[in-house]
Amino acid sequence: MISIQGKGVSTGVAIGPLYIYRRAKSTIRRYKVEDKEIEWARFKAAQMKAIEQLGLLAEKARAEAGDDAAFLFETHQMMAEDVDYEEAIQSGIKEDGLNAEAVVTDVGAQFAEMFANMDDAYMSARAADVKDVSGRIINILSGVVQGGIDSDVPVILASDDLAPSETVQLDKSKILGFITAGGSGSSHTAILARTMGIPAIIGVGDQVKEEHEGREVIVDGGTGNIVIDPDPDTREYMIQKRKEQLRKLELLNQLKSLPNITKDGQEIRVYCNIGNPEDVHAVLANDGGGIGLFRSEFLYLNCDDYPTEEYQFEAYKQVLSDMDGKEVVIRTCDIGADKMIDYFELPKEDNPALGNRALRICLNRPEMFKTQLRALYRASAFGKLSIMFPMVTSVWEVKEAKKLCEQVKAELTAEGKPYSDEVDIGIMIETPAAAVISDRLAKVVDFFSIGTNDLTQYTLACDRQNNDLGRFFNAHHPAVLRLIKMVCENAHKEGCWCGICGELGADLELTETFLSIGLDELSVSPRSVLPLRQKVRETTVSEVRDKLLDDLMSDMVTI
Repeated sequence: MISIQGKGVSTGVAIGPLYIYRRAKSTIRRYKVEDKEIEWARFKAAQMKAIEQLGLLAEKARAEAGDDAAFLFETHQMMAEDVDYEEAIQSGIKEDGLNAEAVVTDVGAQFAEMFANMDDAYMSARAADVKDVSGRIINILSGVVQGGIDSDVPVILASDDLAPSETVQLDKSKILGFITAGGSGSSHTAILARTMGIPAIIGVGDQVKEEHEGREVIVDGGTGNIVIDPDPDTREYMIQKRKEQLRKLELLNQLKSLPNITKDGQEIRVYCNIGNPEDVHAVLANDGGGIGLFRSEFLYLNCDDYPTEEYQFEAYKQVLSDMDGKEVVIRTCDIGADKMIDYFELPKEDNPALGNRALRICLNRPEMFKTQLRALYRASAFGKLSIMFPMVTSVWEVKEAKKLCEQVKAELTAEGKPYSDEVDIGIMIETPAAAVISDRLAKVVDFFSIGTNDLTQYTLACDRQNNDLGRFFNAHHPAVLRLIKMVCENAHKEGCWCGICGELGADLELTETFLSIGLDELSVSPRSVLPLRQKVRETTVSEVRDKLLDDLMSDMVTI
């Protein structure tokens, strides 16, 4: 039996086989092959498998988002079996005697450059497509699994850490839990685990090794303990612990349909954070009052090129329809920093967290932004939509974004396309700048949603992704809590509602503080709804408000 200690970031106990996540190698080996016919057969098998995969993706896209979304994968299918493309690869293998991975890499780069240099905009855009097709074939040749998991049974997934573009590709039905070597409590792997309601442990370093793959492992997301090859007593103890957790969950289920109201009558809305339309099921199953944060950038991460208006419209429409009149707050594209996408072609930055990201990209690329806004406003006809802009630091940014909203509405009116004229506009408060001028920002928006992950990062000058900083990343820091209090007060003075959509919203140690501050809404992972409701219903705010607020503003608070 091997015991490993990490840091738990999503509670629960899971038992299953260990599976190590493998990603494509950045450097492809180049070598001469002994049998050219066998190597050519290797390529043909990989080509056929790629075409099959793309066909399945086209069918899935057509069912979920219509013909426009399916067309992308059908185009990739045609590229994979293009005669000129195939002949160039055949020449590299049979005449030059190179291995298939190296040849596909070279031919893919040549064809991508050829497309990129064409004057026709449509043909030029196909450069990204041929890169994607070549990458898919290379992954198959290299044994890299599309979707990350090649297993017939659900597994405990181990990795160094996962980028947002990787998490979006995972087959979620095959994941029982996560183990990562690095990461942080606010990493996307941790956020995904909490959304899925499964255990996750980070910061285990190099303790999980290749030879552990396939062996039975138990993870306890509450304690951060990992056991490989558990002995019978340990296994039985963890099974009983899991049963007890499920029993407590059943008790929490009795809170469904009850209001989020304190003993002395103060009510607060409890909404959910999601990353894709499929997460709505978890929101409804956990009795979330609405969606306080739909991270729309995951639609972009799931595409090989800028998602079309129709693709986005179908996704937003599905969420709004499924929520059946409950409020849905959709954050506009928040790409940049730790969420990078190749087809955006963003220049490398020394400090991307302070660079070109989120609303800054949208305002610099208005046509891309208007495509998303058109999809959003069209979808607003199917439910109660609110639009939220991320990474705001100035009033002028909000005004520019709202101008584009008005342009889009005028275009849709002229085209006779329906939309709701009752869409609220809000912003995320993620920077100290936005918090400090929240009195001015409240005059130009309908609501604030405080993104505590980034607000903590920027306030404390502490990288949220760096697990080595440990205790220095302290979301309970008085500076962060004072900013939250100030933002809430400024919002209420102008008649705006104010909520939290960062991970701090689910921190039960701070629920009484947030109620005392007077926040209107907390948006959390679906699994956190019922524990939070229980905490709210157990609280008498009038008994704790004065002490908590005095402690928060006291000069004697320990920092």
